[in-house]
Amino acid sequence: MKRQTATAFLWLIAIFFVALNLRPAITSIGPLTTTLLHDLQSTNTQISILTSVPVFCMGLFASLAIPLKQKLGLHRTMRMMLLLLVIAFLCRLIWPSYTSLVITSLLAGFAIAVIGPLINTFIKTTFPSHTASALGVYSFGIGAGATLSASFTYVLYVKTTWEIALACWGLFAVFAYIIWTVTATKQAQTTCNEQTVTHKGRNPWRSKRAWLILLFFGMQTALFFTLMAFLSPLVQAKGFTEAGAGQVLMVFALVQMLGNLAIPLLLERFPHRIMWLFTLTTLVGVGLIGLYLGQGVMIWSSIIVIALALSGMFPIGLLLPLDEARNEDEANRWSSMVLSGGFMLSAILPLCIGIMIDYTKNYTYVIFLLFVLVVLILCILLQLQRTKSRM
Repeated sequence: MKRQTATAFLWLIAIFFVALNLRPAITSIGPLTTTLLHDLQSTNTQISILTSVPVFCMGLFASLAIPLKQKLGLHRTMRMMLLLLVIAFLCRLIWPSYTSLVITSLLAGFAIAVIGPLINTFIKTTFPSHTASALGVYSFGIGAGATLSASFTYVLYVKTTWEIALACWGLFAVFAYIIWTVTATKQAQTTCNEQTVTHKGRNPWRSKRAWLILLFFGMQTALFFTLMAFLSPLVQAKGFTEAGAGQVLMVFALVQMLGNLAIPLLLERFPHRIMWLFTLTTLVGVGLIGLYLGQGVMIWSSIIVIALALSGMFPIGLLLPLDEARNEDEANRWSSMVLSGGFMLSAILPLCIGIMIDYTKNYTYVIFLLFVLVVLILCILLQLQRTKSRM
């Protein structure tokens, strides 16, 4: 029993460090939006592409995770993807240009796309009795990576250059590579590698419920990435300085990080997924209204409410396909479908908003579009509530 506990603890540490790498390639762009617009002589549309491209790739290539795992094995595939992230960040340092940022966003998006479904299924099979808590650690790692990159990228830029500020996050990938390799070496026989699938799972592409989960996951992810990309210029349009906008992003990401850990732990005690999602989505809507109407303290309060609500929506979105899975094969299939379609869907909104801002020169329209998205999410949740579920 002690050995099993030690093994589980080691894997939780490894999962956390891998999760640290799944957002900085994207969230480090937001704090430097104004700087990149000036230094690279780019447009809001071009900057939004740097957010949309990796997110779209996270969806486009997610389906490759399972074939790569079957051909190379889980640990070799994971190490290769972490090395690819190191290369992407290094290129941002030695090749500072808009073209480089686009290409490295593609590379990072591919690596994150493969890592996501592998980790999701690994958690389901390794922690079958505590999936929500393990996903909480995973989400906490993602939130920590987003928080650190959103909080300190601008600080690093002030003290160095924007190239260094963007590239330094590759150190996370180096640490994750080392920790995953050491853990896999010490625990050569893991549940994930040794489990044999005896029953072929249902095809989620033919399931209405799977499509509803996909739509929910894509829309809630679109909320997060749009806010990370445009929250800084949005609050600057409301009177904040660039440094003050960086502080807003830091608080937004910090609250998300804490919520990513706390809400999944509460899910173990209060497991009704749909009720949680109705409450959290409504809070996002309330926060957006406050962000639109407010100034000063109200803006800060609204940011905290939105961040806390989004922090719970993401891990529950990861849980929904796992709740439907009856075996490992179904966990692979449902997770791959939801992450693949969901991330591709979520990549569209930041790009559309970037185009709209270039056309209207008005950042407040961002809030209106996000509120429409909240209403659509509530409609999807109503449909999920009406279908048969184990929730």
